[in-house]
Amino acid sequence: MSHILIKNARIINEGLDFAGDVHIQDQRIAKIDRQIALDPQLRYQEIDAAGAVLMPGVIDAHVHFREPGLTYKGDIASESRAAVAGGTTSFMDMPNTIPNTVTVAALEEKYRLAANTSVANYSFFMGLTRDNLEEALKVGTENVCGLTDDGLYFDENHSLLCNNHPYLEKLFSRTGHLVALHSEDEAIMAENYNSAREAFGENIPPHYHSIIRDERACVSSTKSLIALSNKFNNRLHVLHVSTGAESLLFDHQAATAAKRITSEVCVHHLIFTTDDYERLGNKIKWNPSVKPKGNPDVLLQSLLDNHIDMVATDHAPHGWSEKQGLYDQVKPGGPMIQHSLLMLLEFVHDNKLTLPQVVSKTSHQVAEVYKIKERGYIREGYFADLVLVDLNSPWKITDENLRYKCGWSPLSGNTVRSKIRSVLVNGHLVFSENNISEEKKGMRLTFSKLR
Repeated sequence: MSHILIKNARIINEGLDFAGDVHIQDQRIAKIDRQIALDPQLRYQEIDAAGAVLMPGVIDAHVHFREPGLTYKGDIASESRAAVAGGTTSFMDMPNTIPNTVTVAALEEKYRLAANTSVANYSFFMGLTRDNLEEALKVGTENVCGLTDDGLYFDENHSLLCNNHPYLEKLFSRTGHLVALHSEDEAIMAENYNSAREAFGENIPPHYHSIIRDERACVSSTKSLIALSNKFNNRLHVLHVSTGAESLLFDHQAATAAKRITSEVCVHHLIFTTDDYERLGNKIKWNPSVKPKGNPDVLLQSLLDNHIDMVATDHAPHGWSEKQGLYDQVKPGGPMIQHSLLMLLEFVHDNKLTLPQVVSKTSHQVAEVYKIKERGYIREGYFADLVLVDLNSPWKITDENLRYKCGWSPLSGNTVRSKIRSVLVNGHLVFSENNISEEKKGMRLTFSKLR
């Protein structure tokens, strides 16, 4: 039996900000109090948290860790190490690996890989294609985070499932799963792309990505998805909302736990705009695209007003060569997970977010959206997934201190004002003094049966 006592912490949890201690016994939180004194004869490790903030570990519900099949970009071991170094203790991975995660066997193989290599907790989405509906419906709601098309090409006519309403009607009418969808109108994007090709040929400039994948494409698709989902009252989650107008389409009056339709915003859509293409070029090519100035402010306010429920990263590493070349050759996506919490804490330093709001949108609300069991809060009896942060410890992000296998980041060169001091996953000190312990692996996330 192992014991850890965290002393003198500034604890941020469930809207409260208070000084206290936390006793961890084995994998779980045994006690939270203003002061805790353990029996001197009990063998335990004490962590002095003086000057640091203690918060629940970030749960990142949207990542692409690339294993199996694309491990030159990243793998579960490398990206989970980057995750815990940034304060993320649990992740949910998308199905666009090789092979695609569209069979129960492929899904369970990813769980097997993670059990052997991931230092963070994990879950994996079951992928949806034109031909695998019956296979996808075999997956139980308690052991898998959800069903999604993200990163997959649905069929030769509709590469995004959101544009195939006949299929969605069959899916929505039959599943109790959370269905997470990428939402952009392909007809609008095709029209914009054809115009760009006429103007530039194959030499479409990087910033035109945001003209091709514009606000109209996002708003049109999401409006249709919301209307269809309301018809069936199913659990729909809209991934990576990228425009201010789109964010306002979502209900903000109901509590997140009671909503049937939820949404997320990704960190890059909060911090980058089209003005940044001049400096960063294809480093900030994402699908959906970053949007013009003004959108991040509206997205942030929508997050605060509960139109948007939570924050994710869409962490999607690519080899550096894949971010070079002509428009049609450059892969969309980029690595973000190592610095997502730190970038959100920049909003705290700038008085645009509070610490309880950051914790709510990165931990509490993620647990509510996905109905994750016994995680996302600092509560007695819950798993001890915890992060200690020094708020006033500036440092510079460089390629040399990245932990990504791909070796680059759009954030290299940025100075952040906070630093991750320590991270615990299931009561195990996995990150401390810039070192990662791989002695113990993360656990498979579990979920409530009713979503």
